[in-house]
Amino acid sequence: MADPAGPEASDRLLTGSGSAALAELAERLQHLAITQGVTVGTAESCTGGLVGHALTAVPGSRAYYLGGSISYADRRKVALRGVAATTIDRHGAVSAQTAVAMAEGLRERIACDLAVAVTGVAGPAGGSAAKPVGLTYVAVAGPAGHQVERHTWDGDRAANQEWSAEVALTMLIAALDGGRP
Repeated sequence: MADPAGPEASDRLLTGSGSAALAELAERLQHLAITQGVTVGTAESCTGGLVGHALTAVPGSRAYYLGGSISYADRRKVALRGVAATTIDRHGAVSAQTAVAMAEGLRERIACDLAVAVTGVAGPAGGSAAKPVGLTYVAVAGPAGHQVERHTWDGDRAANQEWSAEVALTMLIAALDGGRP
């Protein structure tokens, strides 16, 4: 099936300026995680594995990155990550509560020190008045608790995914640089 956004969209995802930013952030995260002896996991929805891809593109990532999961369907968020069905029923799949539950659930399941979760509406369709295209929640969970951020991007699908992945890596770095989780 052809990519409705055209071949340029997927090329941007792999070779655009955002990729350089993701690579830089992934290298910085790797240095901090290895130096501090911290392990990391990723729970992704709208980014489709982009965060995990950025981490594993850096040689040596196995020293700290334990893995992750990608779940688009709500029932998979419940089954794979331990998100309570009532959380999705009450708040929706794209919510701060679901992002936190995804991060905490993955952290528990793979026994990593820090887990990041991304859930959102990447676009171009799927948005609503309450949850527009570009709305994304990113959460980091760690031994000291969790932190969640809400963002509303205005780019195309690839840009929204890249910006969300950048936030995920930035939040992990902040947690290792003395941030809360």
